[in-house]
Amino acid sequence: QVQLVESGGGLVQAGGSLTVSCAASGRTFSRYAMGWFRQAPGKEREFVAAISWSGGSTYYADSVKGRFTISRDNARKKVYLQMNSLKPEDTAAYYCAASPRVAGTRDLYEYDYWGQGTQVTVSS
Repeated sequence: QVQLVESGGGLVQAGGSLTVSCAASGRTFSRYAMGWFRQAPGKEREFVAAISWSGGSTYYADSVKGRFTISRDNARKKVYLQMNSLKPEDTAAYYCAASPRVAGTRDLYEYDYWGQGTQVTVSS
């Protein structure tokens, strides 16, 4: 079992940067691929980024490619999402999730564990 807690959300101006973190508990963290998803009010939850269990492979949604970077520290049981050049349309609640797959996946139904989310608001 994996429990996830996100942190680091907040209010930032367009063009700014923010890093959100996800702290995991459980002994098997390194055996899970991790993903970040986001959900804006009135919209479906969408894929943002994913990273394989080893950290060797990463995947991004086209809308964030080149601006966001996902990383993980298995020793500290943490996953990070560094967000640069933020836009108002990036405003959403950001959720981290854990999948038993070795590689990352864009499919939210492949993730078994979810955090409670952290709000990111980008002002124009």
